[in-house]
Amino acid sequence: MSDSLDELRKNVALSCRILAMEGLVDETLGHVSARIPGTDEMFIRCRGEIENGVRYTTVEAIRRVDFDGQGEDLQGKYQVPKELPIHGEIMKSRSEVGCVIHAHPPAALICGISDLPLRPIFGAFNIPAMRMALEGIPIFSRSYLVTRPELADPMIKEMRDKDICLMKGHGITATGATIEEATINALNFNTLAKVTLEVAKTGGEAPSISEEDIAELPDLGTKFNAKWVWRYYVKKLEEAENIKK
Repeated sequence: MSDSLDELRKNVALSCRILAMEGLVDETLGHVSARIPGTDEMFIRCRGEIENGVRYTTVEAIRRVDFDGQGEDLQGKYQVPKELPIHGEIMKSRSEVGCVIHAHPPAALICGISDLPLRPIFGAFNIPAMRMALEGIPIFSRSYLVTRPELADPMIKEMRDKDICLMKGHGITATGATIEEATINALNFNTLAKVTLEVAKTGGEAPSISEEDIAELPDLGTKFNAKWVWRYYVKKLEEAENIKK
């Protein structure tokens, strides 16, 4: 059990660094949490006495707390995110969620504040992102900081059982059964937002792909879309960090 918890904690830190590497979070803003199986607790990215930003998250910054952000693992020197209710309230209300990510991708921000519709305008280029658009992206219209449970409730109601919520004028919340799934969900949504934004810059309007083409697109499943792609980003991160050293 100790080894599995160490792996879980390590992967929360990896997710933070991958999201930063890909531009979904910047400086000290953005956080990742993971449910600790069989408990009402989670590992979550916290700020400590030495804070170097999300891009440089270490396992020491990943602390064990309950869904209300309390726990001895904080040791009196780590601070949970101000928006901890995003994580804790989702964990309480959705038992299938194993990981919650809150990030601030610039393309998603611009799409939200510009009311650009996130439609299935591409197909085989990124099938999971296309399916997100096809199923509809929940949009939470408020831009406040989610610092209390009652502020998280309307966002969670808007998000329903979806794995992505665009928070207008704020950022995104992504979920998944695992850290790998949630991370790749966030990255795929970022691709959808970036392509949507770039198309809008051309001044044209791309049509949605046809129902006939959608019918020909397979369900790639978790193994292809999460586990394998996660391994790619872990490898990319390792190479980037080795170059910096």
